[in-house]
Amino acid sequence: MISRRTLLGVTPLLMGADSTGSPQVEPPLFDVEERSLSDLRAALDGKRVTSVQLVEAYLARIAKLDANGPMLKSVLELNPDAKRIAAECDAATDKKPRGPLHGIPVLLKDNIDTADQQHTTAGSLALLDAPAPKEDAGLVKQLRAAGAVVLGKTNLSEWANLRGRASTSGWSARGGLTRNPYVTTRNASGSSSGSAVAVAASLCAASIGTETDGSIVSPASICGIVGFKPTVGLVSRSGIIPLSHTQDTAGPMTRSVKDAALLLDAICGVDARDDATSKRPKTLAPNFTRALEGATLKGKRLGVVRRLVEAGWTTAPVAREVVKSLTTAGATVVDVELGARSYEDAEMEVLLFELKNDFDAYLSARGGPMKSLADVVQFNLAHASDELSFFGQQHFDDAVRRGPYSSSEYVAALSKCSAARESIVALMKDQKLDAIVAPTGAPAWLSDLVNGDAFGFSFSTPAAVAGCPHVSVPMGFVGELPVSLSFIAAPWEDAKVLALGHAFELATHARKPPRYFTR
Repeated sequence: MISRRTLLGVTPLLMGADSTGSPQVEPPLFDVEERSLSDLRAALDGKRVTSVQLVEAYLARIAKLDANGPMLKSVLELNPDAKRIAAECDAATDKKPRGPLHGIPVLLKDNIDTADQQHTTAGSLALLDAPAPKEDAGLVKQLRAAGAVVLGKTNLSEWANLRGRASTSGWSARGGLTRNPYVTTRNASGSSSGSAVAVAASLCAASIGTETDGSIVSPASICGIVGFKPTVGLVSRSGIIPLSHTQDTAGPMTRSVKDAALLLDAICGVDARDDATSKRPKTLAPNFTRALEGATLKGKRLGVVRRLVEAGWTTAPVAREVVKSLTTAGATVVDVELGARSYEDAEMEVLLFELKNDFDAYLSARGGPMKSLADVVQFNLAHASDELSFFGQQHFDDAVRRGPYSSSEYVAALSKCSAARESIVALMKDQKLDAIVAPTGAPAWLSDLVNGDAFGFSFSTPAAVAGCPHVSVPMGFVGELPVSLSFIAAPWEDAKVLALGHAFELATHARKPPRYFTR
């Protein structure tokens, strides 16, 4: 019988006997818990560890915490080529300069194409029989060029959480329910639930998530890590299973803002397969890691959405103290109002139109039995015991009935959403703000597969609809549950947002690793 430990490619500790008959004991695995990208780079450069040994250490941790123990269920699939790629990185280290990510394992959300032996399914059984994507997603090409080792794919809210109402975040038919590592009965949020949990539990140093509205920043907040949603167009969306071409983006999920900047430096760039990347201002030459140098809150003018500071009785005491800390650090704080209620209905209309049209285009190009959203709807009905046992597909049903982009309903809804960007830019200009600040959301709720999510409040929609940069940074705890603070700014001010988040992080040091409570 082959143990799971062997299947995962982890070297067993006992490896037979030497010539004297004494057991040969392998040295302990490199300790990857809470190690930053910079830590791993220094260890690799100092020959204290190899890339293969890093892969083995993360695989061992995945076996211990994800497949066993608290059974976090954040990793959906492991890359069978990971150790081979790591060995190639080790062999190449003396032949060419090493970038920050060379030889470092990262995890990808399972809606990001990889042209290899891994599946890309968005957590759905419907795509298990689809052919492998013809080429890597644009950001995956850049990760590979930077020398990163794709360790595997993470679980997610199936189809990025736009399938049905009363959904439970973090659940997919392929992976089951992802658990929050702080308190495992609590939800991990979504849709990038697996990416957030894997980073929080040190199953990787960094992961990539995707967001249409809240899918990076919400799980990052609830799982006590840093999540960064870039300006739409900063990171290529080519090869990512789409929901909305106006709002979709990929972004870093890490344990620090510095690591988010390092990862963003690797994945941002112009891609001929994504027109949005060509809209980046020609004067923008991003180096996000360098932008953190000398980061400070002193002298910054921040607009605080006071309504959200007071929105939750559990988060309000933490948020009030955090706002005070901004002032103590030298920032000027002014109260502002930035609501999403005026365009929430319009946003959903846009998402339904774009889901249908963008999704059909992706599936048609991908090939295989699923050629349209309508095909997926029929698949789910035919496999209802696996796919629809906990919640339905009302949003898919609604989207199938939507027409082309020339429809007057779509044009009107898109126009209303476009005003969101103008309102954020106007507010920041009128108030002379460096950023707008608010709690990212409420703490994690109890997972409930019958009734679905019990969201409290959220600050994700304004930046999502407007395509603005948004970073969520841990700000404290409600009991054992993390809560976070968000910074958003005008489109293409990604470096400014990251620098503010970094300064806040250095001033507060609020993040603590999870303790895997089961109550």
